[in-house]
Amino acid sequence: MGSGIKDWPENERPREKLLRLGSGALSEAELLALILGSGDAASNRSALDLGRALLTEFGALRRLADASCSELQRVKGVGLAKATSIKAALELSNRCKARPLESLASYTSPSQVFEHLNYEFRDRRKEYFMALLLDGKNRIIRRAQISEGSLNQSLVHPREVFNVAVRESAAALILLHNHPTGDPTPSPEDLEVTRRLCEAGELMGIKVLDHIIIGDGSFYSFTERGIM
Repeated sequence: MGSGIKDWPENERPREKLLRLGSGALSEAELLALILGSGDAASNRSALDLGRALLTEFGALRRLADASCSELQRVKGVGLAKATSIKAALELSNRCKARPLESLASYTSPSQVFEHLNYEFRDRRKEYFMALLLDGKNRIIRRAQISEGSLNQSLVHPREVFNVAVRESAAALILLHNHPTGDPTPSPEDLEVTRRLCEAGELMGIKVLDHIIIGDGSFYSFTERGIM
């Protein structure tokens, strides 16, 4: 099949199919074809061929979304422009699904935090350690990133966490980080860092309400498990 989708029968073209039946009727390869916009004349591949090749190479949309632009460009016919278009479209999808935690929204439960942050963190390749800062009425003041990288005592020091909390006049905070493996079960390092931060919070008069670990489709709450 050539690179010109415009030469196909009208009812087989992805754009016309979407207009006629809605986006839900399109396959993943067809949706990618619309993002790509055109095929690769040099290899005589249509945009749909490139979409299929990307799915074959990466296996699933989740892995495609996690790929870098240079990794996407390893597929013949996918240049920088097409790779950045794919990354932008998939990032928009993630942002659409994510529900941002609003400033001064009341904290209610660990599942509330997971619902808001799951899509943002589930595909991250690194660990990100964050703190949700709360006022005296358990309203969220803001979210602060503390560190990036594998969790250990050198990256997450009490002064880094509580300096931010003091500057924002926080009365309490919730610790949270992600596990790139997808398994939210706490490691020995997670347990030790949590213990140290809770002790520091007692001394500072800023209560640590919970530590939430975000995995792939699930989370671990220290408070719910009775560890804190």
